[in-house]
Amino acid sequence: MKGFHERNVALKCPSKSSIDSSHSSPSSGSEPGPSDCKFSKSSVWSNLFASAFSIFDTYSESSACEKKALHARNNGWTAAVKRVVSGGSMRRIHERVLGPSKIGISSSTSDIWLLGVCYKISQVSSSGDVDASNGLAAFKRDFSSRILMTYRKGFDAIGDTKITSDFGWGCMLRSSQMLVAQQALLFHQLGRSWRKPLQKPFEQAYIEILHQFGDSEATAFSIHNLVEAGKIYGLAAGSWVGPYAMCRSWESLARFKREENDLEHQSLPMAVYVVSGDEDGERGGAPVVCVEDASRHCFEFSRCRADWTPILLLVPLVLGLDKVNSRYIPSLQATFTFPQCLGILGGKPGASTYIVGVQEENVFYLDPHDVQLVVNLSQDNQEADTSSYHCDIIRHIPLDSIDPSLAIGFFCRDKDDFDDFCLRASKLADESNGAPLFTVAQTHSSFKPISHGNALDDTGEVREDDSLGVVPDMDGSIHEDDWQLL
Repeated sequence: MKGFHERNVALKCPSKSSIDSSHSSPSSGSEPGPSDCKFSKSSVWSNLFASAFSIFDTYSESSACEKKALHARNNGWTAAVKRVVSGGSMRRIHERVLGPSKIGISSSTSDIWLLGVCYKISQVSSSGDVDASNGLAAFKRDFSSRILMTYRKGFDAIGDTKITSDFGWGCMLRSSQMLVAQQALLFHQLGRSWRKPLQKPFEQAYIEILHQFGDSEATAFSIHNLVEAGKIYGLAAGSWVGPYAMCRSWESLARFKREENDLEHQSLPMAVYVVSGDEDGERGGAPVVCVEDASRHCFEFSRCRADWTPILLLVPLVLGLDKVNSRYIPSLQATFTFPQCLGILGGKPGASTYIVGVQEENVFYLDPHDVQLVVNLSQDNQEADTSSYHCDIIRHIPLDSIDPSLAIGFFCRDKDDFDDFCLRASKLADESNGAPLFTVAQTHSSFKPISHGNALDDTGEVREDDSLGVVPDMDGSIHEDDWQLL
């Protein structure tokens, strides 16, 4: 990433070829270095500093390019800042915000679970058996086939604002677009086994999915339409949003689109169910997947024509205060083994990522924090360049380092698939030692509210939770319920 002073000048000089070449595709096989891309590893910090140093660009537009070098040489402080930034310090600052991450795959031979699919990464035998290499190659192919959504710049202004880029604020929206695009739509239309073809022409359905996420009001699931649908939940262009509001915004957008089109031409051909706790989450506690509610969502989506339809479940959670409580780590890991798994919207405060896989204590994720030029694909162009929608760089971070505020997604294609999900979810809750991520109930009347303050006593019985939602710890001290109101 080059200095902020140089970036500001370059933006004022669109004739420079470096503007087009500076945003290398994330599909590159190696991590962009500090001098390779102006916006690689970009963050809220870089946006802040870019604004602060823009005061040095107040000279006239016509001579800005000629004066850039002289100004940088004459102003020692600005030059020092440029050296710090180009030397990689800003990348380290960004890592402090997003958290430490590593590139590639660790030396562990444990299985990798990627959105419900298991990849065996065992030792290569002395006889030359390459099962491990094949498993690793298959994992990489699967990972690189997942659809990537990143910051974009140069799109039409959002609503009545003058904002033409989501750089610095749109990572949660981009993370949610990834979950819906590559999993809910891709799985539904092309199946979980789909991989990006190595040669063109691409499948029409694949191009149409990407088209729906173009950055304009005309496309169904653009950042423009997400912001508009989420206004009631606090979404606004230029402002960061949390997982719960993001899930509700998708619910609203799906409802708007359902009302616009007939059943045979739905842009999102499935019901959307945001899973909350008892009393719609107002008392906190573990969210409850209510079979009765899921059926009602499907019935309404089908306009009273079918008892069941494909359904997207979004489960917003808060699993602690400053970090994820260790009690929930095993359950979070286990969700990636569900065939219905769509991954997790999570990351660090103000820096969302899309988590797609797990290996032991580490999770693999797609990172939206790269700025690319806007691309609006024609839905009929099967020869389109889609490289900016995929990534070969495999990043991972410790699961216990992610922010406790997150959301998990699941996609059930039919009633049998939903029943299978409920069986797996119920088993997971039973094995959670009193700390389930969420529970399953047939009807509202069968809800058994579970506070994450509950714990098992020595007899194996669940202690009754008190009215304040806190229970004594083993040493007799009182801890607040880790669940926060959503």
